[in-house]
Amino acid sequence: MQLDPATGWCHGAHRCPSPNFNDRPEAEISLLVIHNISLPPAQFKTGKVQQFFQNRLDAAEHPYFESIAELRVSAHFLIERDGELTQFVSCLDRAWHAGISLFEGRETCNDFSIGIELEGTDDQPFTDAQYQALIALTGQLQLAWPAITTSRICGHSDIAPGRKTDPGPCFDWARFRSALQD
Repeated sequence: MQLDPATGWCHGAHRCPSPNFNDRPEAEISLLVIHNISLPPAQFKTGKVQQFFQNRLDAAEHPYFESIAELRVSAHFLIERDGELTQFVSCLDRAWHAGISLFEGRETCNDFSIGIELEGTDDQPFTDAQYQALIALTGQLQLAWPAITTSRICGHSDIAPGRKTDPGPCFDWARFRSALQD
């Protein structure tokens, strides 16, 4: 994988463009937010996350989908259980992944962050392939945007406490952080 900082697209990632993005209000990219997602909940490799981020999720397919089908959200990246990487939004654009959020006194984290979704749940360990892909992708992001230091990588739960719990207690922060270079 190779991130092109001029376009914000990652060569080697499957492109699945989402309409759910807009221009960043400023150019600074200085935060990385880790999430988890699975659709339906706790089911993997269904293609429903891709449909959700493209506003193509059929609410009639699953009872859970009825509650989220009208949401307009996205992330920059998804890393599936097998390590497959999908990109939905250029890193230069603002994806809609953080919602109401606060990091170090600064609100609206979508303005200055990149969002990575890991296919998973709060209560299941993530795979070796996911950690490998996440570490490689994070390295590319840190090269392109040096303001994303290890101390500026957090979970969704850190920027939206009480509202969000992901990536959850099964995410191995020590393993992830120890593999990064700052």
